[in-house]
Amino acid sequence: MDRRSFLKRAGLAGGVAATALAAPALAQGSTELKLVTSWPKNFPGLGTAPERFAQRVEKATDGRYKIRVFAGGELVHPLKVNDAVQEGTAELYHAADYYFQGKVKAYAFFTAVPFGFRPDEMDAWIQHGGGQALWDEVGANFGIKHLPCGNTGSQMGGWFNRPMKSVEDFKGLKMRIPGLGGDVIKALGGTSVTLAGSEILPALQSGNVDAAEWVGPWNDLAFGFYKVVKFYHYPGFHEPGSMLGIGMSKKLWDGLSETDKTIFEACALAENNYDLAEFNANNTQALDTLINKHGVELVEFSDDIYKEFGKAAKDVLASAGASDPLTKKVYDSFLDFRKKAVRWSDLSDQSYMNKRSLTEF
Repeated sequence: MDRRSFLKRAGLAGGVAATALAAPALAQGSTELKLVTSWPKNFPGLGTAPERFAQRVEKATDGRYKIRVFAGGELVHPLKVNDAVQEGTAELYHAADYYFQGKVKAYAFFTAVPFGFRPDEMDAWIQHGGGQALWDEVGANFGIKHLPCGNTGSQMGGWFNRPMKSVEDFKGLKMRIPGLGGDVIKALGGTSVTLAGSEILPALQSGNVDAAEWVGPWNDLAFGFYKVVKFYHYPGFHEPGSMLGIGMSKKLWDGLSETDKTIFEACALAENNYDLAEFNANNTQALDTLINKHGVELVEFSDDIYKEFGKAAKDVLASAGASDPLTKKVYDSFLDFRKKAVRWSDLSDQSYMNKRSLTEF
């Protein structure tokens, strides 16, 4: 569904796609569901999260629901999973919803926003700041119910074929970077390219892109980007805490009992917490391996570059907010909650971390 079609249909929850969804398969008293993902099979953190979610649901329902997980490309293209649920090819997906900002810009706000929320702040907005209701409002236009189900934590700035020394270095740069972060790169004179994770290394090897961001040390090591590029930049401005999500057929969701809805929500939230902890537990060792074993060079973005990121991001977010009425509603909520979150985080978390760095154990 393109944005024009979406705008024409805004407010019409569900739509034709939801009614076209085939009934889930029934076998020996259980309901079998298909879940498609944007990730390679069993890929660390990303690919394992939907597998764990499926296992949680099956155990919590005593086998009444069995979810078969398909990796990206097994049933549908990794970036077409939202379409697959709309069309009835699958009942659920697991992805980063900014992949679908071409449908409506509002989707980007439910993964990550440049200079936006850290994971705890995102959870606060979703669970206590009205974010979930807005996410549901966005999804309803496509016949989808959304649930948070994972977070990568703060992401790195990306892999570059040369050190980025000034904002001028971004002019003409071809970079794999999706979402609103990609729009910032375009605003600085570069070209943003959206690729599935499995497509990034070949694009770097062929020279189709000059740079790429993915997640962080744990996931980047697994894909082997260090084999092609050695300059690993930080900190990332584009994804300070990227939320992953379950997209479920709204027809299926509406047909669940209140008990089963609670189970699906609880299993997704459990994975949301577990996944973030897993990323934080594994990134440090992976970074040591990249630097000490593979000769990767860490490069810190200068303050001057970061200020330019910020200027461009402010304009990009304002433009996104003006793109359609629903995105404006999400944008206003996001900015309002961001003011509150930043004020408290600066006083509590940031102040503590600054003081913690004064002490060595």
